[in-house]
Amino acid sequence: MALFENRARTALVALVTAVAAWQPLQAAADGWPDRTIRLVVAYPPDGSTDITARLFAEVVSRKLGQPIIVDNRSGASGTIGALAVSRAPADGYTLLFAASPEVSIAPTTFKALHYSPTKDLAPISSIGLVPFLLVSNPAVPVTDVKSLIGYAKANPGKLNYSSLGNNTSNHLTGELFSLAAGIQTSHVPYRGSGPSMSDLMGGQIQYSFDTPTAAMPNVRAGKLRALAVTSQQRLSSAPVIPTVSESGLPGFSASTWFGLFAPSGTPEAVLDRLNAETVAVLKSPDLSETMKSRGILPTGDSRAVFRSFLAAEIEKWKKLAISVSIVPE
Repeated sequence: MALFENRARTALVALVTAVAAWQPLQAAADGWPDRTIRLVVAYPPDGSTDITARLFAEVVSRKLGQPIIVDNRSGASGTIGALAVSRAPADGYTLLFAASPEVSIAPTTFKALHYSPTKDLAPISSIGLVPFLLVSNPAVPVTDVKSLIGYAKANPGKLNYSSLGNNTSNHLTGELFSLAAGIQTSHVPYRGSGPSMSDLMGGQIQYSFDTPTAAMPNVRAGKLRALAVTSQQRLSSAPVIPTVSESGLPGFSASTWFGLFAPSGTPEAVLDRLNAETVAVLKSPDLSETMKSRGILPTGDSRAVFRSFLAAEIEKWKKLAISVSIVPE
């Protein structure tokens, strides 16, 4: 009898403790948001992730009635920013505007990742799918995919291509392209699109795979030459640019994506509100049309669907990393 009473008392204490811990979180969720929200971007300013995050923040802040401040925390292929969010208070006031590298590629390519994308981050919604543009410096004597491959074969090891960092999605895309084309080129990692584009235009880099958001303004200004897009279909915003698949490498396809996350443990009510507002603004013409004009396909889905998508992406990049012999760092 005493043993039963002790167990009952222990269970009651645990229940009271859980309720006591839950009540402040629920109270905070009921009044959320009542102050500024910090949106962490794990890449430098002026890159595609940063630009899209600022567009998103501007629209969502109006819906929530509170400012959303973009906080650039770049480095280590996006993992520095993701780590910062994973360790932030789970109160809905620190969010991660993520690209695929720090949440779907990093688990495969980092030997010691100090956070788990599936355990330490709560997926809220996907934001958009983003193909890459294959762009070159105009001084390189190539005009399309076939001539790039021919020039690379005639000059093995002399061409450099840039990425947003080691083991990022466009790094793996570049390696996949070299493998499919049978060429030898050198990979040069950067901290984000801004520095990468700067050196590409400066001639230190000969070509790159980057998002239309980052690359297209420089293409239109004549500072870069667009050779192809990595999606299966041409971009509606730039239909004259052919796909890699139709340019000599049938079936070639690669893309990245953006998504919204919060620290695990964030109140369900806050996550649900964020999901609802995100899906709504992605369907609104003022944001969706702007994203499409930049080569980004707006998505937006339920939290459950996004969680399943993330699991599938982690598995996909794991298989790709093995196929192109990427060694975890």
